Amino acid sequence: MCGICGELRFDGAAPDMAALARMSDQLARRGPDDTGAYQDGPLAFGHRRLSIIDLSAHAHQPMDDAVLHLSLVFNGTIYNYRELRTELQTMGYRFFSEGDSEVILKSYHAWGDQCVTRLKGMFAFAIWDQRSSQLFLARDRFGIKPLYLNQTSHRLRFASSLPALLAGGGVDTRLDAVALHHHFTLHTVVPAPRTVLKGVRKLPPAATLRFDPDGTVTEQVYWTLDATRPKQAMTEAEWLAATREQLAQSVKRRLLAADVPVGVLLSGGLDSSLLVGMLADQVPDLRTFSIGFEDLGAGAEKADEFEFSDQIAAHFNTRHHKYSIANSEVMTRLPEAVAQMTEPMVSHDVIAFYLLAERVSKDVKVVMSGQGADEVFGGYFWYPKMDAASGTPLERFSQHYFDRDHAEYLQMIAPKFHVGDVTSALIADALNQPQADEFLDQVWRLDATTLIVDDPVKRVDNMPMAWGLEVRTPFLDHELVQLAAHMPPELKLKEGGKFPLKAISRGLVPDSVIDRPKGYFPVPVLKYVRGPFLEMMRSILMSEACLQRGLYQRDYVDKLLAAPEAPEHFTRINGSKLWHLALLEWWLQVHVDPLPTAP
Repeated sequence: MCGICGELRFDGAAPDMAALARMSDQLARRGPDDTGAYQDGPLAFGHRRLSIIDLSAHAHQPMDDAVLHLSLVFNGTIYNYRELRTELQTMGYRFFSEGDSEVILKSYHAWGDQCVTRLKGMFAFAIWDQRSSQLFLARDRFGIKPLYLNQTSHRLRFASSLPALLAGGGVDTRLDAVALHHHFTLHTVVPAPRTVLKGVRKLPPAATLRFDPDGTVTEQVYWTLDATRPKQAMTEAEWLAATREQLAQSVKRRLLAADVPVGVLLSGGLDSSLLVGMLADQVPDLRTFSIGFEDLGAGAEKADEFEFSDQIAAHFNTRHHKYSIANSEVMTRLPEAVAQMTEPMVSHDVIAFYLLAERVSKDVKVVMSGQGADEVFGGYFWYPKMDAASGTPLERFSQHYFDRDHAEYLQMIAPKFHVGDVTSALIADALNQPQADEFLDQVWRLDATTLIVDDPVKRVDNMPMAWGLEVRTPFLDHELVQLAAHMPPELKLKEGGKFPLKAISRGLVPDSVIDRPKGYFPVPVLKYVRGPFLEMMRSILMSEACLQRGLYQRDYVDKLLAAPEAPEHFTRINGSKLWHLALLEWWLQVHVDPLPTAP
């Protein structure tokens, strides 16, 4: 829910309200229901509201608490806000609204920086203490809600999207060579705090940032994921019972924290089907939504999973909506999706989520989705391959995950952007952190706390919020993820992966859905690197802007264009290397060229 932005001056000047207005305008699609601004001395806030909890004007933001002398802008949802509100009331706090925003303000006053440890939900927020002139920023444990930063010697700006910061102006848009290495090695994942632009950083997940008036800046990590076995061994039956109980609680939290109807994005896979099964007896006339794409013809991959989503909708008697998208619409609408990308993303899911969210947002404001289940419960095909591999943790991981090895990267990128093998160093360090018993524990912890943040989680916030649609992810409840991190790897990998979810689905979800091979969001017109898709990429990579930028070595580009579907021109997880290059260049042309004009 919502889009937030702000500016804090360090030089005694007043905030640039015109820049704030430009940032807020750029965030308008995230919050179409209301807008607001606030200024106090060196600090200014902007807010765009998507009304989901307490739809009244009492929950307007920026929220100013005249009694506590605190002001807030907040994006997200606190699922346990009612319990916290009751606790705070027993402590003597009085409330003027019914929503979760005010609960954050009171929690901060009661518990200070540690208030974030009490919050269960997805959030990015900023609190201004009018008395101490301190600014406090925070982001949820899995970075479900984004928070981008642009800091100079004179001021700090923050926003819910990178393009909003660009709209404010004054951003160093030179490319970050280290971030580029991450981007092209980890299929567009650039872990916080970096982005591909030198002038924009991200507050890491599970972190807070405090700015004091004397110039002191304090960053703290308030949560880490423990991937060790519990002290008391558990039987398989106990693990499954705990999984069922924790997931049910997660789903219930995300259902009750809304004053508007909540639907489900139903892919037809196990994860979303299980969510429907858990919600069906709690939500009369549950709304479900599925998307599919036009087939490319005889012999081509089937382009929808309606066979399975239809089964689930019929089995649970949901109010089902399914949308079939023509290939021509995918190509026509792709520029819109790129224009809405907060960072460059190559997954075909991006356009799928964009087109699905457009349709779903006409019916509901909130949906649940199965994102995160594969990373948390071991569902991807590369996990068993990594487990069977030999070598160091880095070698076992990289040979089944990295898009290209460092030597190939140096052949691809122009010499002026060459760096050492910084991604291998980053991943090796992350894998070797303490509190992980086995290699796969290390991998799943890395996935849940770092890689997932800037791939599936980012797109699930970014694309739906472009249509004012909030997506909630029950499989990323931090207590459920912590439970799964304690599990023995062999339990997750049993029966081809995600065994705990398969087991608790038996008797609830049809076996045909549980036992089907894992599917992936098929967008055939983008999967097959040919026809209009290939010509579009060719035009981008041969454009004058691309040539002048000089980001890529031309012989590498020419090699990809000459044989775009050669096996060696796909990544280890089956992504097109050509699309990877074209998408980044396209994103830069849309968002950075020409350079924004502003002070």
